[in-house]
Amino acid sequence: MRRITRTIRLTCAVVVAGVMVAGCGLLGGAGNGRETVAGMDMQGAAERADAMLYATVGVIKPEVEWVHRATTTGSCDVSRYWTVMTVISEQRRGNFLGVVERFWKASDYRIKMVNPSKEMPTIIATSPDGFGIRVKFGYKGQAFFEVTSPCVDESKVAPPTKVANGRTYEGEIPTPNVRSDFWSAETAVQGPSPSP
Repeated sequence: MRRITRTIRLTCAVVVAGVMVAGCGLLGGAGNGRETVAGMDMQGAAERADAMLYATVGVIKPEVEWVHRATTTGSCDVSRYWTVMTVISEQRRGNFLGVVERFWKASDYRIKMVNPSKEMPTIIATSPDGFGIRVKFGYKGQAFFEVTSPCVDESKVAPPTKVANGRTYEGEIPTPNVRSDFWSAETAVQGPSPSP
């Protein structure tokens, strides 16, 4: 059993590393040959990414707990990653993704891809100003958010200024460990789910 768990974690780590390396192409950021966004540097892009993430999690009701995961920079792009610590049951994932997708559409984001996979559903979108944004479920049903900027001017990037609403973890962030009467419930809820 430990060997299987270790293998699954290693596989997930390799997939995450691969996505981080290829992230700007996947989310529509710098790797697609577009010109640099005039007047924006990496710090400005990081702040824009944070604003997109804050707005997205702000519409999720009841509130979910999340933590900052990482910031990465490429040759001319920046990505912010967040991890959701609230347990979102398999029965409630469609509702969670539906809330996110409706908000992104209302914000004029273009939905680029919806993966309705039962194990790892994902939605990828692009904002009107060229930022890629993604929500996906991974190992143990943990939800992750990522925003990747288009190509911007190089600069230093500071950590996010707003404190996460979840607890701070030293070292590796654990799998979801916060229960919610709504999101963790193992019964289906009537309502729209993400469109294919």
